[in-house]
Amino acid sequence: MGFFKDFRAFLMKGDIVNLATAVIVGGAFGKIVTSFTNDVLMPPIGLALGGVDFTELKVILKEATTNAAGEAVEAVTINYGSFIQTVIDFVIIGFCIFMVLKAYEKTQKKKDEPAPVTGPSQVELLAEIRDLLKKQ
Repeated sequence: MGFFKDFRAFLMKGDIVNLATAVIVGGAFGKIVTSFTNDVLMPPIGLALGGVDFTELKVILKEATTNAAGEAVEAVTINYGSFIQTVIDFVIIGFCIFMVLKAYEKTQKKKDEPAPVTGPSQVELLAEIRDLLKKQ
């Protein structure tokens, strides 16, 4: 009974719940970025490069064949077009995370900055020192 109680308490900690939320939101965000890359960004780039469909870019290492039993054997390919799209996805997600972290750092700096110390100005201090010297 104690194990399950401890496990439940562990799962209900704020950090774990926040982490789970971040993973779920991050996964959904990744799907959005992938769709943006595949459906919005890459078609115009492919069109600008002469009608290239990046998902079809590949190097064929071995052509598709039919084996002795008459079953089709797929071609062996290096799909570098899909890799390019994945790299673009990564760059977009990395940029978004960078921007979020920069914004977070700015809010943290504002919280951490000590309030400016207000006190007498240099002129006031010098006048006070002068007055003390005159009294002596």
